[in-house]
Amino acid sequence: MNNHFYLIEVGLEEMPAQYVRSVSQQFQKLVEAFLKEERLTFESTQVFATPRRFAVLVKNLADKQIDFSEVAKGPAKTIAMDEEGNWTKAAQGFVRGKGLTTDDIYFETINGKEYAHVKVESPGQPAVEVLPKIKDCITQMTFPVAMFWANHDFRYIRPVHWIVSLLDKEVVPFEVMGLQAGRKSRGHRFLHPDSFELTNAVSYEERLAEMYIVADQDKRKAMIQSQLQELEESHHFHIMEDDDLLEEVTQLVEYPTAFVGEFDEKYLALPAPVLITSMREHQRYFAVEDQKGNLLPRFIALRNGTKDGLESVKAGNEKVLVARLEDAMFFVKEDKEVAIDDFAKKLTHVTFHAKIGSLKQKMERTGVVANFLYSKWAMEEVFASQLASDFKPQISRLQSIYKFDLVTQMVDEFSELQGVIGEIYAKEAGEDEAVAIAIREHYLPNGSESELPQTPLGILMAIADKLETIISFFAIGKAPSGSNDPFALRRQMIGIVTLLAHYHLPFEWHTDLKELLDLVYDFDQEKESKVSADLLQFVSDRLKNTLESEGIRYDISQAVREAEIFDVLSIIETAKTLNHHAKDDHFKANVEAWQRISNLKAKAEELHVQQATVNPDLFETSSEKELCQSVKGLNLGEFEEENYQELEQLTPLISRFFEENMVFTEDESIRNNRLTLLKQLARPLAAHFNVQEIVNK
Repeated sequence: MNNHFYLIEVGLEEMPAQYVRSVSQQFQKLVEAFLKEERLTFESTQVFATPRRFAVLVKNLADKQIDFSEVAKGPAKTIAMDEEGNWTKAAQGFVRGKGLTTDDIYFETINGKEYAHVKVESPGQPAVEVLPKIKDCITQMTFPVAMFWANHDFRYIRPVHWIVSLLDKEVVPFEVMGLQAGRKSRGHRFLHPDSFELTNAVSYEERLAEMYIVADQDKRKAMIQSQLQELEESHHFHIMEDDDLLEEVTQLVEYPTAFVGEFDEKYLALPAPVLITSMREHQRYFAVEDQKGNLLPRFIALRNGTKDGLESVKAGNEKVLVARLEDAMFFVKEDKEVAIDDFAKKLTHVTFHAKIGSLKQKMERTGVVANFLYSKWAMEEVFASQLASDFKPQISRLQSIYKFDLVTQMVDEFSELQGVIGEIYAKEAGEDEAVAIAIREHYLPNGSESELPQTPLGILMAIADKLETIISFFAIGKAPSGSNDPFALRRQMIGIVTLLAHYHLPFEWHTDLKELLDLVYDFDQEKESKVSADLLQFVSDRLKNTLESEGIRYDISQAVREAEIFDVLSIIETAKTLNHHAKDDHFKANVEAWQRISNLKAKAEELHVQQATVNPDLFETSSEKELCQSVKGLNLGEFEEENYQELEQLTPLISRFFEENMVFTEDESIRNNRLTLLKQLARPLAAHFNVQEIVNK
């Protein structure tokens, strides 16, 4: 029979909202993996999670394990038995590992040689006898944050207080973390604080609902969305969409009730980001707009409970919010009495890092980096089409002030508004609009789902600031290692790679980086070489992830990341082109031809062939002449579709060349001439990818 239901619930103190979903999903995967490993078949599992619990309901679980049977091959007979026909230690160890004895061994001949075999059979055990081992799923879990409690010597996301383990109506007993699994669960902390007994596994969700627990997190979210929609329709306003906040409040409550709160209209004088952040970050409120998109003096909050006494809850929330808004009004007023340049002067005394220097010094270096990049990119389309003819004064102004808002009272109180407050204050102070926007945009992108900077100056400063930060930390030996990345350098490098690729901006990580290091940093040659090499590997590792997300084959990814010209845009385009053609009928022949040429280029270097040009007078065959002519016309400045087609057209010529010519002929001058011809073809290939890394499938 496969119609049993098994429930396992772990009850604990409130988990941080941002981890509730991931923790419950991890537990579900562990339970499913356990059942499969134990040969217990089931139809499906359903996961439940609230701040105080995570649980899995296994549906249509089998009565018992699937019977197990296999034939195991052991050592050869000559190893399993000695000359006197006695079993050796090798044979005894083989059967011991299978839970059998030497009496169970029999021999079968494989390729003319006899080997020991045993038949291993394991009849399925009843599910009720296997399920106690599921406690390992609880202890195997990992968490982003964990804590000790009581006198336990292990850590968990929060202290565990109860465990439920029910197979249909019966308890499946086990002990873990000093707790005995049983049938007692707990209801809503305030609405039903006492423990209660679950009669059976299948009625878990329904029984919890009676105790004011909406256990299914997706149903709880849908319940909140429905309530928000009802409030919109009844009050004729628009609640600002915020998926992250919706998920967070879903995981903060067990029984949600949405309500409308109000505040004085005078607070609408605050900058909109300040008002929204005060509500969202500190109070977890949704902001409200009218039909024209103007903020209203209202907010939407979620109560963890019913509508009983809601007016008192509403009044309490309004009082707390007003206190926050009063603080914000005071901070904004105080900040506006200080000039931007006076804020910027304070950065001289703010340490960016003890071994790197002050924020002021960091800003000055970033300005030099920005000017260097601008000199490279001024003619690029994204810049040339939008920038004034002389952009350097704006860079100079940013170099002096672009992090000034870090010492404002508003950012000190609301750190998530860094850059946003800077833009607002800069515009109000009459700064150039492009400068003001770049103050905000230089932080972007700040996450995988983040928006990108949209203005040329913002793009420039975003790359320059991130690049300067990464170089400075690498210079003091603070490169990320393993999972340790306290300064978020990986995220910043991903931001650089994303921006270079998205806006088609060139940066060659050999030559351009060296020039930049010489210009900005006072490194000796040894340190410069180490920083350059480490940074090249660092960006290569980030590119590996980018190419993987694009579906690029592993070997092609490896090949392009070993290109002699290491330019992010070029590498991505080359990878896409090669990957697109990897399934072509002629791809294998092309790669074989390129690899053959690459091998001979290496051989030429090994033989120190320094011949600069090909001498046509030394040609002996028409294939040499044709290949030489084709190589002269080859243009691989980029590696896109048309360049691939050019190379593909050379494959027959390359094959014919090797059919008609012996490269390593006794005549050294002819040999070197042929090697020089092949080197001329191999160089543009090596510039874009290491063909030896491509696997011919």
